Amino acid sequence: MMEWHNIYFKMFMKKILIACYCICILISCSRKTVPPKPTHSVVVNGNNVENKPGVISDSAAGNPVTADSAAAAFNTVMVIADGYGKLITPQENLPGDGSIKYNNLQLSRGFTVQQRANLQARYHIVPPRVLFVPDQYSLSSLKGNYYIYKKKFWYWKKSDGFYYLDQKYYL
Repeated sequence: MMEWHNIYFKMFMKKILIACYCICILISCSRKTVPPKPTHSVVVNGNNVENKPGVISDSAAGNPVTADSAAAAFNTVMVIADGYGKLITPQENLPGDGSIKYNNLQLSRGFTVQQRANLQARYHIVPPRVLFVPDQYSLSSLKGNYYIYKKKFWYWKKSDGFYYLDQKYYL
């Protein structure tokens, strides 16, 4: 009689150990690895450009910065090409520095019909294919510079200076 009690106890302990092991694996695998947020941002006060840690705001009044109309256009994220291949922002509205190479043929390439249907089914939206992102809004990691659009889509910077939608969304 004592032997059966020991066998049931050993089986019960094995089940508890296996359950604890499975719970530990589930907890450890559920952690996401996200790169840290940048610590510095650029503040534009009229014609001066300063590096300050923290938020983008005017330090004197505590209000958001209002810059010149030309500088304000380059401080926003602009959609260059949508998912259908239509060019939204013309080359004249982009900054004139040499860091951007505007190639109409490459930029006007949209998603295929199957890729658009896949995006529409998964995310209920067809996101833009190409973005222009000012440096103060972009983040960096070991893989390169990136931008998160609408807290859902990741865009990576390529050699022409534009940010392209990550291929994991439409492949």
